Amino acid sequence: MKTLRKLWNWIRLYFPFGLLYPGKPRHYREMFQVAWDNRGSWGYAWRILRHGVCDGCSLGPRGLRDDVIAGVHLCLTRLSLLRFNTMRAIGPGRLTDTNGLTKLDGRGLQRLGRLDHPYLRRRGEKGFTQISWDEAEGLAAAALREVAPDRMGFFATSRGLGNEAYYAFQKLARVVGTNNVDSCARLCHAASVAGLRDTLGIGAPTISLSDLIGSDLVILFGTNLPNNQPVSTKYLHFARKAGTRFLVVNPAREPMLDRYWVPSVARSALFGTKLCDDFFQVRVGGDIAFIHGVLKELLLRGALDEEFVAKHTEGLEALRSQIAALPWEALEQASGLPRREMARFADWYARAKTAVIVYSMGLTQHRFGVENVKAIVNLALCRGMIGRSKCGILPIRGHSGVQGTSEVGVDPDKYCTGDPVGVSGAARLAELWEWQVPTEKGLRAAHVMEAAGEGRIDCLYSIGGNYLETLPDPAYVRTALGKIRYRIHQDIVLNAQQLVEPGEWLLLLPAATRYETPGGITSTSTERRIRFSPEIAGPRVGEALPEWEIPARLGRRAYPDSPHLFNWSTTDALRAEMERCVPLYQGISGLKAEGQWVQWGGARLCADGRFKTPSGRARFSTIEIPPREAPEGRFQLATRRGKQFNSIVLKEADASMGNAGRQAVFFAVADMDRLSLRAGDPVRLRSEVGAFTGIAHVGPVREGTLQAYWPECNQLLVRRYDPVSSEPDYNAWVAVERAGSEGDRSSAA
Repeated sequence: MKTLRKLWNWIRLYFPFGLLYPGKPRHYREMFQVAWDNRGSWGYAWRILRHGVCDGCSLGPRGLRDDVIAGVHLCLTRLSLLRFNTMRAIGPGRLTDTNGLTKLDGRGLQRLGRLDHPYLRRRGEKGFTQISWDEAEGLAAAALREVAPDRMGFFATSRGLGNEAYYAFQKLARVVGTNNVDSCARLCHAASVAGLRDTLGIGAPTISLSDLIGSDLVILFGTNLPNNQPVSTKYLHFARKAGTRFLVVNPAREPMLDRYWVPSVARSALFGTKLCDDFFQVRVGGDIAFIHGVLKELLLRGALDEEFVAKHTEGLEALRSQIAALPWEALEQASGLPRREMARFADWYARAKTAVIVYSMGLTQHRFGVENVKAIVNLALCRGMIGRSKCGILPIRGHSGVQGTSEVGVDPDKYCTGDPVGVSGAARLAELWEWQVPTEKGLRAAHVMEAAGEGRIDCLYSIGGNYLETLPDPAYVRTALGKIRYRIHQDIVLNAQQLVEPGEWLLLLPAATRYETPGGITSTSTERRIRFSPEIAGPRVGEALPEWEIPARLGRRAYPDSPHLFNWSTTDALRAEMERCVPLYQGISGLKAEGQWVQWGGARLCADGRFKTPSGRARFSTIEIPPREAPEGRFQLATRRGKQFNSIVLKEADASMGNAGRQAVFFAVADMDRLSLRAGDPVRLRSEVGAFTGIAHVGPVREGTLQAYWPECNQLLVRRYDPVSSEPDYNAWVAVERAGSEGDRSSAA
């Protein structure tokens, strides 16, 4: 029987196109669905795919090509997002009554179509009224002049936006007098920026994507690349061909990280590509203890790169003392793994001459996210795995424009010049802009909502984004949004936060996509490559304006006596100013045609052991193991992503998890047995701030741990932030009950 089972598993694994493999994405079927969804716009859709820089994840190619790998480079995430660019205008009269709109989920709102005109809703009105751009600009400009700067908030998303829009947006915020300007980067990789900056002197990925291919090891921490950045699997396929081996450290064994079928590579499309050579199932939040254990093993073996450490780093002795004093029992308990697992990882790492460490939000979205990142740096530094070919650290980005947000100034802590917010940095920027700018540090993204809930924000200007679905504790966020007197929402489609009744009034300002922008835009990828994306000929929607032009218009209307501040008639003119004011973006003014790019910092940061710290040396960090404060009888809930792009849900079912729906709650088999639960049973999760009713499923998680889909389970998340980066913690402790009537509900935990 065992032999037959092994034979069946082998047949299932190598059956062509993975047709017998559970959860394997049906790429070609989905491609046909994309074609059907874009019917009537095939010519325009094809031109976008051929000529535009991808508006999906931050690894995306330009056109159908890539700067690293030959051949067609395309993924289903980009194809699934294509409809945002080809859909027609929202139907007339659809916005006059929000009661019907509030019954729609995010996908339903998006499918209504593109915003085509400015719309206004005043408090007490049941819906929106179409208005002119002149009236919309007048209302917005009056609010920008009237409201005290410290009672304003500016927030930008990063899907589809170009660097030009970010620059114009942050300039408007600072011209009106506030540093309360932030982006969705705060919610995903703010911990990376802080942790890398404090240890290496620069808060960015240190490598180019080409470094993945041919490295001895690629180590994946807290990331599910095939699900969130499927285009990355093509790099991993070619890395595998070049001899690279893959280690995965994660609380859940993701099926698609075992094997993935890359549709644009014939062999991989037929038989799949193995993406995991060894797996280490840490506890949720157990990465620091695990890395400490690996370091302890390496130190005992004398396996550090002592020459690199001596020449290029500082702080090892303090870390060495800390690690030596940690008992193995404490490391095992906190990491959730026995010493032999840490030793096995150390075996792989000690043998490797080159290694790239890739991580994502599984590490950063914790209240100790910055410490997680610093632990990753410790791991890289101890073996000299940084600054060399095929070596480095890659915090992988999920949004097409997110790398550029803070780099061009959408950051409450630093100006576009790179200077920290303060008197000297403000003086430098004031000279460049010929305008006084604020010197006080601003509120970060989530703290703007905290302030709004306390009645301290009177005006919010949001480009895209959806506070209501992306922040923890949405009940609080809804109340906070409703307290804000004036809200300006610039977007291409509707979303849920725009339907929250305003304190006094709310404006919807229709934006054009990146492909509709005259003069083209630029977008910065994960590997710091600033690419030019040209305007694509095709239909235009109503009175939608380019993303950068809207804040520029509002600035000119608010400050008519200072026309020099927003005196850009083209994106060329805007990029010329950016080059003068953003030191990292030297060369951006020369980007004018499809295929052109510059990569700030060059192919590799920290080359030859040169770091941007005051001493010129990288810093080892002593990091305490986070306490595991497990309330008795509670499960630790971690949020997961399904078939979605950030908060944009693309499909209700997650094929990789047995076509589980968005209400799924994943349990370990032992926990299901202990609680007498069966797959399909309704369960209710309760935290200190909310409750969530879902459906029990068996999942590849550890005992005592649950997973549920984000953002559906956000009502369980406490408003708790990393103290350094202010990135939210997207994990919670929950009690589990069988769901049923209030009278017969029995407690399961």
